[in-house]
Amino acid sequence: MVLLHPMKNHFVSLLVTILTATSFYAQKISLTPGTYSAYLQLNETTQLPVHLTVEKKQKRLLLVVHNAEERIELTNGIRKGDTTILPFPNFDSELRFITDKKKEIRGFWFNYNKGTNYKVPFFANLNQKPPKKASPSGDLNGKWETHFSPKTADEESALGIIAQKENHITGTFRTETGDYRFLEGFIEGSKFYLSAFDGSHAFLINGTLKDQKAQGNFYSGKHYSTNFVASYNPNYELRNPDSITVIKTTDKAFGFELKKVDGSTYVFPNNETRGKVVIVQIMGTWCPNCMDETNYYKELYDKYHSKGLEIISIGYEAADSFEEQAKKILTLKQRKSLEFIFLVGGKASKGIASNQFKMLNEVISFPTSIYIGRDGEVKRIHTGFNGPGTGDVYIEYVEKTNALIESLLGISGSK
Repeated sequence: MVLLHPMKNHFVSLLVTILTATSFYAQKISLTPGTYSAYLQLNETTQLPVHLTVEKKQKRLLLVVHNAEERIELTNGIRKGDTTILPFPNFDSELRFITDKKKEIRGFWFNYNKGTNYKVPFFANLNQKPPKKASPSGDLNGKWETHFSPKTADEESALGIIAQKENHITGTFRTETGDYRFLEGFIEGSKFYLSAFDGSHAFLINGTLKDQKAQGNFYSGKHYSTNFVASYNPNYELRNPDSITVIKTTDKAFGFELKKVDGSTYVFPNNETRGKVVIVQIMGTWCPNCMDETNYYKELYDKYHSKGLEIISIGYEAADSFEEQAKKILTLKQRKSLEFIFLVGGKASKGIASNQFKMLNEVISFPTSIYIGRDGEVKRIHTGFNGPGTGDVYIEYVEKTNALIESLLGISGSK
């Protein structure tokens, strides 16, 4: 299999995109539109359900991956012989498959952030008549105190937020470093599963429910698995994400020196940012929570940049060389039409980020954001990101952050 990389020359890149899209649509996907029973084969015994439809759009067929409210359209693909190659729109990954009798898909999911040889078998069949599901024997609605890898050195606490309607369940798990995004699944009898597949991560949580307690297993792709325990607890809360990462000294001044994507040196603070409100975003293009945050920051930038807001995004990438790291960051900038200042932090390592920002106690999460006022002082440090999959939590965060930015800019009201 050949990895397709973005071209350095923007004109060549645009030309290649046009030619590959034309090639793909000229040959067309030979699949019947409809809902498909799809899954990733994580190991010999474990399948991760994928909610997949084939749809007709402007006389063209496309594959759509659904994760609860999230909809991911796979387009701009190419054909190589009998193989269809469909890249995911937000991450360096793709589906490669062949079709059979217009109703079956057989292939692999390639995730190049995990290496050129990271692939997981992918299968799908047109779902003519979904089997009837057994009635659930319990209720998963509500908040669940959850512990992954319980009673080990790697234990991680989480808050499960689940909604159940008959057999159908949706929700997410919040941790102190982010959320598990849009999870969707079913419960039959006492057994349940929740899954999400966005091109960067493939999450599966399956378990059993009894007497308001749950236990089971968590899988992330084919490379990681652990167990979990959960109990219904409407009063359970995590630490405030604004209290986890802090400035270690009493000096509230904040500064750093890193490379821009063109290789030149960037020093902060500087004359261009002095007197502005600045958000410094520690992130990675491979990180779904970071992409959720970046989508929100684009809205902030478009609304408040002319009033004095600047955003500096520092990418920590899976690639080894500076050139490849910069390329991934530039691809994100172009794909989302972002006008932020982009810097290269280096390898995707929280240890590297912590060493570069020694004034902080520790960088424990991608993303981490530092909010700086016009006076150059740090006003807030936010660890992780709880995105749209968290519902009301995300809405409240957006309201509070918009209000903070307006306060720091010295403006009032959202108009």
